[in-house]
Amino acid sequence: MSETGDELTDRLTEVFDLVGPLYRRAQRKVEQDAPIEGLSVGVRAVLNMLREHGPMTVPQMGRDQALSRQFVQRTTNDAAARGLVEFVPNPAHKKSSLIRLTEAGRAAITAVIDRERAVLRQIGGDLTEAEITACLRVLSRLLRLVDDVDVD
Repeated sequence: MSETGDELTDRLTEVFDLVGPLYRRAQRKVEQDAPIEGLSVGVRAVLNMLREHGPMTVPQMGRDQALSRQFVQRTTNDAAARGLVEFVPNPAHKKSSLIRLTEAGRAAITAVIDRERAVLRQIGGDLTEAEITACLRVLSRLLRLVDDVDVD
């Protein structure tokens, strides 16, 4: 039995209703654990992007995370003041430096991710790969729906 368009819309609304509190609670959890590495949610996001993608510019990080350039710049400056990232010349664009992880930054983000993974392991084994794949598919479609929202 397939669901009607209205029933699917109602189910997608349920997803949105869960994503907001999940995001806010996860953000608070990172902030509560921040004294361990001294990282805010914003610094964690910057460090993780650099870990995953290598050196990037502030505008690139802002676009990829749908965050304002000003917020990313403040966060990057905070990370640089802590010695977690460094600004290096950008051969492609002289006005926009590349931001690169330092060894201290790599160690800090690795510790955070290791701790987060340990918490996620507590979810248990009753979730299947197919359920996680379906969840990622739905969330990706919802993200594309709001892709045109201007963050600046």
